[in-house]
Amino acid sequence: MPVSHPTLERELTERREAYVHATVVRAQRPTSAHAGDTALVRATGEIEGFVGGTCVEASVRLYSLQVLESRQPLLLKVVAGVPSSIVEDGAVEVSNPCVSNGAIEIFLEPRIPLPRLIVVGSTPDAEALATLAPLVGFDLVQADGASAAPRVGDAAVVVASHGRDEEPALLAALAAGVPYVALVASPKRGAAVLASLDVSPEQRARVFSPAGLDLGARTPGEIAVSIFAQLVQERAGRGHPIAVAGADPAAAVTATAVDPVCGMTVAALPTSLQLEHNGTIVYFCSVGCRTAFLAHPEQYATAR
Repeated sequence: MPVSHPTLERELTERREAYVHATVVRAQRPTSAHAGDTALVRATGEIEGFVGGTCVEASVRLYSLQVLESRQPLLLKVVAGVPSSIVEDGAVEVSNPCVSNGAIEIFLEPRIPLPRLIVVGSTPDAEALATLAPLVGFDLVQADGASAAPRVGDAAVVVASHGRDEEPALLAALAAGVPYVALVASPKRGAAVLASLDVSPEQRARVFSPAGLDLGARTPGEIAVSIFAQLVQERAGRGHPIAVAGADPAAAVTATAVDPVCGMTVAALPTSLQLEHNGTIVYFCSVGCRTAFLAHPEQYATAR
């Protein structure tokens, strides 16, 4: 039995896996899909659900992966005709020679997990950080130093426990490669804590201590603001959009290929229709094009 959309969406959300929610908003006969049909497109290119036949799916797959890269929604219009594309603000029209005389419009909405922030401690500083985190666009995890479990892909770990299990939390964050690691402490005490860590000088230098930009902060709220200001600055410098970054397996630019039969541009992924010919992987937009190639590969060899 296929997994329902709500169940799969819940599983993807729990795994912090990025995906695209595709919805047919307009369908002109004789297309096989109908307005309201939906599908989920995973970062691997797998499509769960139905928003059209294989010809339409090829375009949905390709542009969904581009949506994950841009992190911006897109209206995809697929019409019949010679392969071409017209790009507008927030929309793209693709001509597909394999599509029937109908037309279909599909809204592609990226669902990307918020960056995860681990705040260690239950001190006033930690509580202020926890209060601001959702407003800045972070998925907050609050823990004590002994139980903090940073993971690869986490955005930041801020240790604000004021002397309680600071070392284990800092070591775990550095071991996981968390890009922003900060310790809330005075310069003198912070230096002593960092000196006690059994890590390389390079790793020790990665810890921001005192945490935050030097804004003259005094109150817990002011300290939290200074830390988020530094975190936003650091992430912007590394090219991470603060509101939507996170575990994103589609971070690299999507590889593409041209269907040698119809000329359509498709995603060059294991989930795309393909076959091996003379040691080369050939990709197709539909079963029909793949069948035509198999019947006369020499006819299309120069088109690849």
